[in-house]
Amino acid sequence: MNKKTFIIAMILLIADQLSKSIVEIYLNLSESIKVINNFFYITVAHNTGGAWSILNNHSYIFIIASIVALVLLVKYMFSFKKNARNTVAFACLCSGIVSNLADRLFLGYVRDFLDFKIFGYDYPIFNIADIAIVVGVILLIIAIIKGEDRVEKSSK
Repeated sequence: MNKKTFIIAMILLIADQLSKSIVEIYLNLSESIKVINNFFYITVAHNTGGAWSILNNHSYIFIIASIVALVLLVKYMFSFKKNARNTVAFACLCSGIVSNLADRLFLGYVRDFLDFKIFGYDYPIFNIADIAIVVGVILLIIAIIKGEDRVEKSSK
């Protein structure tokens, strides 16, 4: 992991952990604050599963999957072309995975609080780490499509 990737990842990790802690200081579990009526709320939720609460109460599966994902990310990070997009992609993925993993390891659940209702659909509550993971995946897909997933080897 290069220095820029590490710095971006640390900033995102701190932002996620700090935002989760601040929300939990001021709100109780399931408590909600309306930010934009019928669209955006801050709602405290504890998720013991994955996205959409799949595999609830099976945190060990997500702990193992997170560790495997981190090992693979570190392994493949160095095979990708070094550019700003890939730096941000790996920083987002590493920070999001580590932050949610820390919640699972130390609390037994992931703290979520961003609650959107979009066109009448109450979207699952999520956090900054989840956003970072989605952004990281999208950026890596773009890198792969553009052929930036392999470092060009110079011939000597």
